[in-house]
Amino acid sequence: MRTDPPPVPVATPGRKPVISREDIIEAALKLVGPHRSLSTLSLREVAREAGIAPNSFYRQFRDMNELAVALIDRAGQSLRQIIGEARLRAYAEQSVVKGSIEAFMDQLRADDRLLHILLREGTVGSDDYKRAVERQLSFFEEELKHDLTQLAEANSTGLFEPELTAKAITRLVFAMGAQAMDADPEDQVKLTAQTILMVRMIVAGTQAMSQTGHFQA
Repeated sequence: MRTDPPPVPVATPGRKPVISREDIIEAALKLVGPHRSLSTLSLREVAREAGIAPNSFYRQFRDMNELAVALIDRAGQSLRQIIGEARLRAYAEQSVVKGSIEAFMDQLRADDRLLHILLREGTVGSDDYKRAVERQLSFFEEELKHDLTQLAEANSTGLFEPELTAKAITRLVFAMGAQAMDADPEDQVKLTAQTILMVRMIVAGTQAMSQTGHFQA
């Protein structure tokens, strides 16, 4: 008995016969930017950019919220890798703060759409977006706490409330990044220098507080 081969998908002119999650994510990335939030995208708009029928979108994502959360997760993973590599390079120069912040701001200047998503959606997105951004920030804080603790032990400098110190630094850097996102190149350079100094002030403060064991206003 002869078995006929499975039919080959035939694409509608201008549309792809097969679509993946990655195709849809890349299509959405092309549409967002420093002045375009995920919350302003429509399903039809993303489908058109991906070259698929709107119904094909649902084969990969439940709805636009699920796509947005996937983009935020991708943004966090990408940035953590970049910052992690920068920290490793900086260890040899004893300039972890400077190296990490400069890597962060370099991505911003490079018009990294993933970073724009991470900076913007935590303030203007839906509750689902904000929770996704908060989850990514918590990952940054946990990794930074680990690095700060290792540095403090290696340099015998002490570290007061490592978890809170990591949170203070992370929230500061992201807040300054959000401000730098809309700034001109000259102001971005100033904001980078200010951020480095402020983070060093936090580190100096937590080291001093570790010696006294308490805070005095």
